[in-house]
Amino acid sequence: MRKTFKRYLVTSALPYANGPIHLGHLAGVYVPSDIYTRYQRLRGRDIIHVCGSDEHGVPITLKARNEGVSPQDIVDRYHALNKKAFSDFGITFDIYSRTSNKVHSDTASEFFKKLYDEGKFIEKTTEQYYDEEAGSFLADRYITGTCPHCSNPGAYGDQCEQCGTSLSPMDLRDPVSRLSGSKPVVRKTKHWYLPLGQYEPWLKEWILEEHKEWKPNVYGQCKSWIDQGLNPRAVSRDLDWGVPVPVEGADGKVLYVWFDAPIGYISATRELTDDWEKYWKDDETRMIHFIGKDNIVFHCIIFPTMLKAEGTFILPDNVPANEFLNLENNKISTSRNWAVWLHEYLEDFPGKQDVMRYVLCANAPEAKDNDFTWKDFQNRNNNELVAILGNFVNRALVLTNKYYGGKVPAPAALNAYDKEVLGEISNIAGSVERSLENFRFREAVKLSMDLARLGNKYLADTEPWKVIKTDPERVQTILNIALQITANLTILMEPFLPFSMEKLRTFINLSDAGWESLGSADLLKPGHQLQKPELLFEKIEDEAITRQLDKLANSKSNGEGTHEVTPRKAEISFDDFSKMDIRTATILEAEKVPKTKKLIKMLVDTGIDKRTIVSGIAEYYDPEQLPGRQVCVLVNLAPRQIKGIDSQGMILLSENSDGQLYFVEPGKDAHNGAEVN
Repeated sequence: MRKTFKRYLVTSALPYANGPIHLGHLAGVYVPSDIYTRYQRLRGRDIIHVCGSDEHGVPITLKARNEGVSPQDIVDRYHALNKKAFSDFGITFDIYSRTSNKVHSDTASEFFKKLYDEGKFIEKTTEQYYDEEAGSFLADRYITGTCPHCSNPGAYGDQCEQCGTSLSPMDLRDPVSRLSGSKPVVRKTKHWYLPLGQYEPWLKEWILEEHKEWKPNVYGQCKSWIDQGLNPRAVSRDLDWGVPVPVEGADGKVLYVWFDAPIGYISATRELTDDWEKYWKDDETRMIHFIGKDNIVFHCIIFPTMLKAEGTFILPDNVPANEFLNLENNKISTSRNWAVWLHEYLEDFPGKQDVMRYVLCANAPEAKDNDFTWKDFQNRNNNELVAILGNFVNRALVLTNKYYGGKVPAPAALNAYDKEVLGEISNIAGSVERSLENFRFREAVKLSMDLARLGNKYLADTEPWKVIKTDPERVQTILNIALQITANLTILMEPFLPFSMEKLRTFINLSDAGWESLGSADLLKPGHQLQKPELLFEKIEDEAITRQLDKLANSKSNGEGTHEVTPRKAEISFDDFSKMDIRTATILEAEKVPKTKKLIKMLVDTGIDKRTIVSGIAEYYDPEQLPGRQVCVLVNLAPRQIKGIDSQGMILLSENSDGQLYFVEPGKDAHNGAEVN
C-alpha cells in the first residue's frame, strides 16, 4: 500500500539558459509537470512546483565566446525570454528562479562544504589538458580528437558520437583545443569526486527493490548503470563561470554543473518560502522530479546520492521521465533551427495555448520517442477539440439559450438511461484520477475527452431538438443533464486545458470548483443563468499549417541557428592524406547492435570486397532505410572490435554542432569501388 503524504514538491528540469524553449522541452517535461500540479491543486493538496534557469556549464560559455559577449549576457537574455514564454503558455510554477542568484550560490556552497567537511569527497590530483594559447584548462567538450575505438577524427573529450563509446579526454588521439585550434598540453590539477561506488549497495536496494513502480524506461536505465558499476564522479572543474568551489586552494575552480544544477531545486524553494525545509526535510513530503530521458541518471542516481551523503534531505519518490519528441520525422536540432520555439508559437497562434497543450499531451513521448507534425496538430484541433468537445458544449448551451432563455431547466423524473449517463461521469472521473496519479497523461486526457463524447452521444440519442415538439418537460431533463456534464468538464479538463475551461466557466457562470465536486449532478442549480454562448474552439485552416511547414523548410535551407564550427586540426602533409583509401560503397544489409542505443552493424559492398562496418548512427538513421544507400568508406583503416564485432573500415559522416550526423554521399553515377580523392 502506498504511503499517504502531507504535501508535494514537484520539480521540473532546469532548462539551460542558452536558447529558447521548444516543443521537445514542453512534451518531455513541462506540460506533464503542469498537468500533475494543477490536478493536485484541484484536490486541495499542499503542493509547490519549482523550476528555474540552469545558468552554468560549458554550453553557455561556448555560446558567449561565439557571440563575443559575457556568459551573464547570455543567461540574462534567455532567462527572461523563457520565463515569459512559460508564463504565457500557462505553466504554473510557484517560482521560476535562476542558478546565478546569490541564494543559489550560497545554497550550493553550503551543500558542498558540508560534504567536504565530513570527508564525503575523494580528493585527487590528475593530469588534464591545458590550452596555453587560451590560458585555460579544457572541459571535456572543449577538446576533439580521434576516437581510439573507431578512429572517428571528430570525437569529443567525453564521448564518440560515431561509435557511442564514453571517453575521457586522455583517451583521444591527436587532441585539439576547440578554443584556439592548438594542441593542448598536459598539466596537473586537483579536483574533488563523489564516490558513487560507495553508495552502490544502497542504490541497489533503494531503486531496484523499493522503486519497482518507476516507469520501465527509468528503472531500466538505472539498472543498466548500476549493473555496470559506478565510478567516482568529479564535482568540480577548472572554469571561470559557475559557483566557486568554497574551500582554500580551489582558485579558478567551480562546482561541476551536474552537481550545481539540481541544488537549484533547493535554492529555488528557499527563495520561495521561509518554510522551505518542510518540503525538503520532512519525510511526509512527496518529491517528484519531471525530466527528460537524458537526465535520468542525474536525478535517479547522482542527485539522490548527493542527498543521501548530505544526510538531512528527503529523496525523490518518483521520477516520471519522458522520452524525446521528434519534429516532422526528424530529430529536433537547435543548431539547424529544426524546432518549433515556444515564444514563436505563442506569436503565431495567439490564444491557442490549449491546442498545443492538448496535442503535446495526447501525443506525449511517455514510453518511446514520438513525432510532432503540424498536420496532426491541425487534425487534433479540428477533429477533437472542435468537433467533440467544442461541439458538445456549443449544442448544450445554444439549445438552453434557445428554449429556456439561457436558464438551467429543472429536471423531471430520470429514466434508466439518464441515470446511466450521470453515473458514467463519476466512472470517467475515477479513471482519469487513477491515470494522473500514475503519470499516464496520454491516457488521462483521452479519458477526459470521453466525457465530452458521452455528452455528444447523449444528445444524439435523446434528440431534444425533436422531442421539444412533443414532450417539452422531457427536454428540461435532457438539457439539465447535458449542462451538468458541461460543468463537470470544467473541472475534469482544467489540468489539460486551463484557458479553455476558464472560458467555459465564464459561459456557464460557474465559480471554481474542486476535484471533490466531480460526478455531481447539481453543479448548476435550476434557474441558474448562463451567459450567451460563444465558440470554445475554432478550426485551424490549411493556410496556417502551410505557413508553419514553409517556416521550417526555409529555416533549414537557410541554415539558420547558431552553428558552432570546430577549429582546424593540426596541419598534415599531402603524403598523409594520400595514405587514406576512400571508396564509394553500397550498404547491403543493416541491423541494430543488440543492447546498444547508437550502433548499427552494416554489410557494405566496397567494390573491392564485402565487409562489416559498425557505426554509431542509430539515433539518426533507421536500419530498414539503409540497404541500397551509397556511402563513402575509408577502406584501409585497421580493423577495430566494437562490442565484440570486427569493424573493417569507417563510413564518412559530417557532424553539425549539436551532434547530428549525416552521410557524406558520393555522386549519383559513382560505382562501388570508385576512389574518392
